[in-house]
Amino acid sequence: MPQDPNTLDQNPQQKESTDSMIRVNQAGEYGAKQIYAGQLAIMGNRTPAARSISHMAEQEERHLQFFNEMIAKRGVRPTLLQPFWEKAGFALGAVTAAIGPEAAMACTVAVETEIDNHYREQLEELGESDIELSEKIEEFRQEELEHKETALESGAEQAPAYPLMSMAIRMGCKVAIGLSKRI
Repeated sequence: MPQDPNTLDQNPQQKESTDSMIRVNQAGEYGAKQIYAGQLAIMGNRTPAARSISHMAEQEERHLQFFNEMIAKRGVRPTLLQPFWEKAGFALGAVTAAIGPEAAMACTVAVETEIDNHYREQLEELGESDIELSEKIEEFRQEELEHKETALESGAEQAPAYPLMSMAIRMGCKVAIGLSKRI
């Protein structure tokens, strides 16, 4: 029988690992919220791309809310880099939207590709040890994959310099994940 998530009996190493997951996921969802805010600040809300982005932003807000609650409930220290992620996320969103709707969608594809990889790794590590967290990560992972599919259907691959843009954004995501796990 799975443990009640409110009475998790984790050894120090498991707790450190789970805390790191919650910290980095909260930071990632915060960053995603900022990316979409930057995109919408440039695009407004009248185009089909902006409507898709608004829907994705609503889902990211719900994901962020869950991880904010987990941080409080489990006493996890949030990343110290949040002020940086706020500015970097908004700037990434604004710049990609300024290039055009396809570039904004290319940004989503790149970010969601890395988030899918990241969430899959977390699910493998968690196994059955933290059902509450595992279930939410899987739920959010599916929504992130929907975002990626929507972005591909919206012309992400037609963005100028798509391969280069995708590679740079994915690399940035990997760095942000690595830093937010620890700092």
